[in-house]
Amino acid sequence: MMTNLFSTFDPSTSMNYSMNWNSTFIIIILFPYTYWMMSSRFSKIYQIIWSNLHNEFKTLLKESKGLTMMMVSMFLFILINNMMGLMPYIFTSSSHLVFSLTISLPLWLSIMLFGWIKKTQHMFSHLIPSGTPGPLMPFMVCIETISNIIRPGSLAVRLTANMIAGHLLMSLLGNNTTNATSMMITMLMIIQITLMLFETAVAVIQAYVFSILTTLYSSEVN
Repeated sequence: MMTNLFSTFDPSTSMNYSMNWNSTFIIIILFPYTYWMMSSRFSKIYQIIWSNLHNEFKTLLKESKGLTMMMVSMFLFILINNMMGLMPYIFTSSSHLVFSLTISLPLWLSIMLFGWIKKTQHMFSHLIPSGTPGPLMPFMVCIETISNIIRPGSLAVRLTANMIAGHLLMSLLGNNTTNATSMMITMLMIIQITLMLFETAVAVIQAYVFSILTTLYSSEVN
């Protein structure tokens, strides 16, 4: 039972070569192109999302407003991969730490390197919050250092755990329909539809949380 349950998150479903990870890059063909005479509905939705997120992110990034394009692209990349994972027979790449750590770790490392090389005194000031008593300063430096180090891991684990939890719950409910009565099947279908709507909201929220936290971390360097 456990093997069948967790086989949903197994990227190697074939002996020779698996096409599961290729679903991550389908987003490239979904981006709207600019050479059409009239914008499609997908292009208009994309422009609305981009403009709203750009206006929100640029308030956080006071100096480096050019990073908003990267943050919005990261949001759309995670969102589309989360949404595709809700479709049947499509591999959920965002449920693996390989996917989330590949995004969070290089971003965090580049932000930290830029901050400590270009703005060393500014980064040291973040280690001790204002108003900290003198005897507590060494402890605050240790706590702030540990919190900065675990940031990429917390971002990756948060995204992965939330995507795994809902998929496991839907898989458990789906496996219980074999020996269920008609009344039980009806109840399970209602629960599955509710969970599907909940997972759709989780896919949007987790993509937004990942991008907004990365923006907040990068704003500390400014």
